[in-house]
Amino acid sequence: MREVMTKSMARNIFYGGSLFFIIIFLGLSLHSHRYIVTTSTNAETLTESVAHGKRLWEKHACINCHTIMGEGAYFAPELANVTTRWGVADDPDGAFEMLDGWMKAQPSGVEGRRQMPRFDLDAEETRALADFLRWVDSIDAQDWPPNDAG
Repeated sequence: MREVMTKSMARNIFYGGSLFFIIIFLGLSLHSHRYIVTTSTNAETLTESVAHGKRLWEKHACINCHTIMGEGAYFAPELANVTTRWGVADDPDGAFEMLDGWMKAQPSGVEGRRQMPRFDLDAEETRALADFLRWVDSIDAQDWPPNDAG
């Protein structure tokens, strides 16, 4: 091997290394996409009500205070497992009643506590949001959140 690197050697190393890492990046991207579509997402139970609940989540910017699977703000509790914490993960009517009661009780007015705003959701919107939270609780979150309290 030569002691001095020529321009053509440097160019070959640059292009070869770039091509190698582009192939690695594309392979990992395809693997991630396949994993999300086939394993991580619970697409069989994705209903119109769940999609409506997701749109409400986005419309009211719930992520500005809450997190889902670690994404969002840490001002309010993690909601990826909220229906399990409330004991209503397998009970759509129970999830609706719990969420409806909670939403109607806000803001609680307790001095020194963080307050959730009142959104005045109707019954259909509350049910859709409850369905969305139940759906989020049912997907494979790879043991997230790390503890039951969220």
